[in-house]
Amino acid sequence: MQTLNDYIKDNYDGSPTWFKDAVGEAWQQNRIRNILNVKEYLSGKHLIKQRQIEYYNNKPFRPAAINMNYAKMITEFQTQFLLKNKLTLSCDDTETLKIIRDIYNKGKYPLFDPKLTNAMIKSGEAYEYVYLDSGGNITSKLLDGADSYPIYNDMGQMIAFIYYYCIDAVSYYQVYTPETVTTYDDNGGNLRKTGEYENISGLPIAYIIPSELDELQGVSSIVDYIDILDSMEKIISKYHDAFYKFLQPTPVIKGDPLNLGRDGEAKIDPNVVGYALQLKEDGDMEYLTGKMDYNSLKALYDILKQSLLDVAGLPSVVMAGSEISNISETSIKMLYSLSMIKAAMFEQYLKRGFNSRFEQIAKILRLKGIDLDISDLEVIFEYNLPNNAKEIIDNLKALREINAISLQTLLSRSPYIYDTSQEMELIKQEGSKAEVD
Repeated sequence: MQTLNDYIKDNYDGSPTWFKDAVGEAWQQNRIRNILNVKEYLSGKHLIKQRQIEYYNNKPFRPAAINMNYAKMITEFQTQFLLKNKLTLSCDDTETLKIIRDIYNKGKYPLFDPKLTNAMIKSGEAYEYVYLDSGGNITSKLLDGADSYPIYNDMGQMIAFIYYYCIDAVSYYQVYTPETVTTYDDNGGNLRKTGEYENISGLPIAYIIPSELDELQGVSSIVDYIDILDSMEKIISKYHDAFYKFLQPTPVIKGDPLNLGRDGEAKIDPNVVGYALQLKEDGDMEYLTGKMDYNSLKALYDILKQSLLDVAGLPSVVMAGSEISNISETSIKMLYSLSMIKAAMFEQYLKRGFNSRFEQIAKILRLKGIDLDISDLEVIFEYNLPNNAKEIIDNLKALREINAISLQTLLSRSPYIYDTSQEMELIKQEGSKAEVD
């Protein structure tokens, strides 16, 4: 298997500044370009913005360029649907579970995971580096995919990682190897080493939505529906223009106009406020306007909108496409079935990264003298589905009556209980008070 030294020797003749050439490789630049294209789209650089100034009635006319940034809303929905409800950690070893939960809380992972997921969905790939903060707590840093350059060997295994960015014409490099993290910059014109640190966790963890053509290169989920959004924006913008170009009424006068006499007979009094029109008895005047097929526009737009919902895995209720009320939990799951399929796909990619995270956390803990068995440690996702509270309570009550569920689990699943520990304590206090009475 090719090592990092072999890779540098084979590709860069053993150059100590190999990382400068690595970030310029065509494969890396293609990755970065794809990520930046999506970021520019999310920032508002849409195809509709490229419409050129036209001329109408011999005057310059700036066509409408209506930007409907549904993509940003869709990615937020997908993130919140997957992670709005707190992740549940499960493990047969209660001591291991307690330690990992404590690390998650101190490391602010409930806040970090949604940011990581959102970055993965938007860019198609994101990277996480696990480290010890200044307080000695295990936590993670999010590495933007647009500045990340993973290095893979001939077996598709990551053997190094480069984090490269440029500020005020100064280039900064963070080179990660399994043993060290080395930093460089070219401030002053020459490349120089600015620091070298022991890498106690390992290489950054890759969270990738793999491309159909290259499993090591991520592809943003937004790419799947950019064409649909472009078509929706074009239809709305052109229909908007039509009101100015084709719906302006044109006055049409039928019959002979009145002739003014030598002394100004039939002339309109200049003191009249507004406009006045005089016609002969057999004359007529009307306004004509162009006709537009609104129903065809609506049908086409609705088809595109439904296609967008299908590809993005969104239920129609999210974009005000339909109304629901008092339906069963089974019906809700059917309504959100596409969303659940999409979320399950993202969950698969996240779990791969989370397994690597647990391994790196265990590696750091071993340095502290704590040995954990994380083989059966698992992350459980609970999707943010609307629920029928009455139906859930009835089901919990039925399980409790046959002793099939503990009180603590029942409280944790209740839609009205937010702090299970506090509620358990209050129940104990009420029970002690009842015994005294």
